[in-house]
Amino acid sequence: MAVGGNQDERLTAAGVEHGCDAGLVRAFQFLGKRWSGVILAALAKGPIGYAELRRGVGTITDSVFSDRLTELAAGGLIERTVIDARPPGVTYALTGAGAALLPILRELAGWADEYLSQSCVEVE
Repeated sequence: MAVGGNQDERLTAAGVEHGCDAGLVRAFQFLGKRWSGVILAALAKGPIGYAELRRGVGTITDSVFSDRLTELAAGGLIERTVIDARPPGVTYALTGAGAALLPILRELAGWADEYLSQSCVEVE
């Protein structure tokens, strides 16, 4: 395992060392964070404003919601556009990379419907 480096590098190195696919390890380090997939799915119908997106996601806290938006934008999966108006606004939209995940998220949702009972899901 690699010595030093940031936590993501150490986790990726540990996963690969134990036979995991490096791409899969990286994908779940990023997308495996709670609410990331839900936010991406909420953007599937097109660009929407902050408040509408926030309502569509559900019971997420404001700080976690803001963190996930920042992470998804930094990762190139969503784009944030500031609307120069009175009052100013912000919209969020999927990038090409984010849109490419939608079929995977739909498959994952179908798998969850088939194999995970409601009691498996922690409700906030």
